[in-house]
Amino acid sequence: MTTRDTAQRLLAGLDATLTQDLEALYQDLHAHPELSFEEHRTAAEVSRRARHLGYEVIEGVGRTGVVAELVNGQGPTVLLRADFDALPVTERTGLPYASKNEGVMHACGHDVHVTCLLGAMALLAGARDQWSGTVLAVFQPAEEIGQGAQAMVDDNLYARFGTPDVVLGQHVMSIPAGTIACHPGLAFAATDALKVRMFGRGAHASMPEAAIDPVVMAASTVMRLQTVVSREIASMDRAVVTVGALQAGTKDNIIPDEAELQLNIRTYTPQVRAAVLGAVERIVRGEAAAAGAQRDPEISTMHTFPLMVNDEDACARTLAAIGDVVGHDRLTDLGASSGSEDVGIFGTSANVPVCYWLLGGTDPDAYAKAEAAGTRNRDIPQNHSPFFAPVMRPTLTNGVTALTAAAVAWLGPAPRPA
Repeated sequence: MTTRDTAQRLLAGLDATLTQDLEALYQDLHAHPELSFEEHRTAAEVSRRARHLGYEVIEGVGRTGVVAELVNGQGPTVLLRADFDALPVTERTGLPYASKNEGVMHACGHDVHVTCLLGAMALLAGARDQWSGTVLAVFQPAEEIGQGAQAMVDDNLYARFGTPDVVLGQHVMSIPAGTIACHPGLAFAATDALKVRMFGRGAHASMPEAAIDPVVMAASTVMRLQTVVSREIASMDRAVVTVGALQAGTKDNIIPDEAELQLNIRTYTPQVRAAVLGAVERIVRGEAAAAGAQRDPEISTMHTFPLMVNDEDACARTLAAIGDVVGHDRLTDLGASSGSEDVGIFGTSANVPVCYWLLGGTDPDAYAKAEAAGTRNRDIPQNHSPFFAPVMRPTLTNGVTALTAAAVAWLGPAPRPA
C-alpha cells in the first residue's frame, strides 16, 4: 500500500461529525486566548482531548507545554508541533466567538494550529491498523516570545520521550484557504527584540531650555534608524528594523526625563545581523550624545529567535505526500518569510530535519478580489492584526489533512498479519 493510499484511508475519518467538533473547538479556543506561559486553560483542554483519544499525556513540560504520545509498534517517531499562546491584542473582528479575555487575542492563529493537530491526532488514533511507529504531539507554549521551544527542550523533552526522526508543523497565514506554501532551506528570519532606554532631564514644558528632552532624542533616533536598512545594508541582502513602541511622558506640560523604545530586527545571515545590531547601537548612543544626554542609554535584549531552516529533503518528501491528497496544484513556494519561528529549535537540538509549512487561512474569493485590485495589504488582515480572522472552512480541514498526510509520509507501514 502506498503512502497516498494510507493517507486517504485515514482521511476518510474526517467526516462531518469530526469537522463540526473541530470547528466548535476552534471557536472555544479563539474565545479564550491566553498569553505566553499562561496557557493553563488551553493546556487542560488539549490534555483532556488527547487522553480521550488514547494518547499518553504529560502536562507542564517547559512550564505550560503538553506532550501527547501514541506508541503504535515499532517504527519511526514523528514529532508534530503546534504552538498555543496568544498575543496582547484587543480583538476587533466582530466575530460571534471573539475573545472574551480583554486585551488578549489569538491574532496569530495558534488556535488553528491546536485544532488541526488535535484533528490529525484523532485520525491517526482511529486508524492504528494503517501505520506503525510513534506520534509525538507537542503543544508548545510561549512561541510569541521565542522561549517556549527552548523551555520544552531544556525540560528534557527528548530524554523523557525519545528523539524523533523528523519535526513537522504548520502556521496559518493570510494566503488563500486551501493552499499550502513551503520554502525549503532558509525559511524564516532571525529576530532580535531590543529595549532601549534613553535618559534626559525633565522640566516644565514652558522651560525647555532647562531640560534635555528625551522625547526629541527618541524621535531623532527613530528617524535615524530608518537609514540602517536603506543605507547600510546591501540591496541584495534583506533586513527589517521596526520601532514597535515608543513611550515617554505622562502629561502635556511636563518634559519627562526618560523615553523607551522597543525595536524588532529581522535578518537572514549572521553577517547582516551583526551589521544591523552594530548600527543600531551606534545610532542610539550617537543620538544620545548629540542631545547632550548626561547618562548613557541602556540597550537590552528582550528575546531572540534563531534562523529557521527547512531541510530540503524532508520538505520534498513531506510536500509530495501532502500534494498527493490536497492536490499538487495547491502547493506553492512564497520564498523566505520575514516572520520568525522557534520551531526549528526542536530540530537543531535533536539534530533531526524540520519541515514547516504555511497553511492558507483567507477566504479565496476575498483574496483574489483584493489581489486584482492591488489592495491586498490594505484589505486582507495579516497575522498580529486585531482584524485577523482565518475562515474555518476549508482552513481547518485542510490543516488536518496536511498534518495527517505529512505524518503518514514518515511513519512506518501497517504491520503485516502474522
